[in-house]
Amino acid sequence: MSDQAPILTLTLNPALDMATDVAEMLPGCKLRCSEPMLDPGGGGLNVSRAILALGGDSLALVAIGGLTGDRLSGLIREAGVTFLSLPGPGETRQSLTVTEATSGQQFRFMLPGPLWGEAERNRVFTLLRATSRPGGYSVISGSQPPGVPADFPAQLAAAMPGCRVVLDTSGTPLTEAVRAPIPGLEVLRMDAEEAESLTGHALESREATADFAQDLVRRGVAQKVVVARGAEGNILATAERRLFANAPKVKVKSAVGAGDSFVAGLVLSFARGQNDDEALALAAAAAAAAVSTDATQLCRPADVMRLRPGVTVVEI
Repeated sequence: MSDQAPILTLTLNPALDMATDVAEMLPGCKLRCSEPMLDPGGGGLNVSRAILALGGDSLALVAIGGLTGDRLSGLIREAGVTFLSLPGPGETRQSLTVTEATSGQQFRFMLPGPLWGEAERNRVFTLLRATSRPGGYSVISGSQPPGVPADFPAQLAAAMPGCRVVLDTSGTPLTEAVRAPIPGLEVLRMDAEEAESLTGHALESREATADFAQDLVRRGVAQKVVVARGAEGNILATAERRLFANAPKVKVKSAVGAGDSFVAGLVLSFARGQNDDEALALAAAAAAAAVSTDATQLCRPADVMRLRPGVTVVEI
């Protein structure tokens, strides 16, 4: 295993992910499901699982609560991910992904998770100060738990001085991170829909997306801004460069975990000292590998290595 900087992932609203199939989604009927697949879910946890699959190391900080949390802890151990549990309020949430066999359509049901109070917020700050490593990478990814303020990512980053923070978020926390930039933020990632919600208009070309991403960098929002353009590929902008990596063509089985696999490939590359081009290429291959696996499975290393030569990184 090659040397790498420490990577910490944070999952404050994890989920016990269940995935099943039904023949057809019909209202008002009892729908007979196949045997469910169970996986530990949540943005940061998925990033740690994918980092492990790619041959890297990370430490996952996970908020755990109740009997569902106990089950989740067992699944994390089975997955081989190194983690520290943070006592969370109430019961860890569950999520359900149902695939309709007749159409291949996927339906994803995400429960909100327990409400956080001041005590839980203070606990996570204490744990971050104890576990984060200056010079290492810290990934803040996935949904925020109910009860935390919109600027919570900024508060989390402030509890990790000297860390290179990677933020992958959406909705109000993303809007807040752009409105009031987090000091020293290393990477901000979003998808095209989230980018368009910030601009208020469509970003119809790679160039338009690159303009938007680079403008955020030059406004001090982050050192690097990444925007995913779905099946087309991904844009990474710095103050000086704008890169595009195509998405390798694969048969899409499940979109679950593609963004988290992308972040895993990107952060692991950076932690290994690789440049932006190399990191973007591995990330694109990891995301494509993830969509070609069933249900809540993430990228498989053999698929990533097979798809990596099909990724071309070009300047825009």
